Amino acid sequence: MDDTELHRERILRHVSPIITGRFLGFQASYTREVRVGRPVALAVFVAAGIAQMIGALLRMKPSRRTLKELRKGPEFLVTPVRLRDDLGQTYEIEMHGQLPQSALHRGDLVQVRTQPQTDPTLPVRLVQVVNLTTMQPLTPRIPTQWSHMGPALLLQAAVGVAIAGGLLAALLG
Repeated sequence: MDDTELHRERILRHVSPIITGRFLGFQASYTREVRVGRPVALAVFVAAGIAQMIGALLRMKPSRRTLKELRKGPEFLVTPVRLRDDLGQTYEIEMHGQLPQSALHRGDLVQVRTQPQTDPTLPVRLVQVVNLTTMQPLTPRIPTQWSHMGPALLLQAAVGVAIAGGLLAALLG
């Protein structure tokens, strides 16, 4: 048995929705992918396809993304965060997205609002943090499935829905 095993601190994972403690620091970050649901991706893909077909008839060259690319979803940064409460217990929380580098410093007193993740083996997710040392509320920003699809594709999908609705109204009316 070496010295690191003798002095290893116990990290607590599943905790109440609000934790108050001292900020110990960020751990090594990594990326995680969010999958976009098949119905959402398929609906946007088909609706945008209608507008793209009309554009092709008018000799416009729209950019085309595959359904597989749409379903892949955005990647977001995951950073484990460690806190220590007044009783000396250490908590590990996952922060999805990014905060400004100067927002938190080691030793700052913080209050963190957390939320359980769908996978129970993962630590709770940081939703919001208030740096009680500076009284600054912080919310990490993460990409969404809508930002992943992009405004151009969503605009094409809206035009496609309008065209399909107009054709359907003309056929039924």
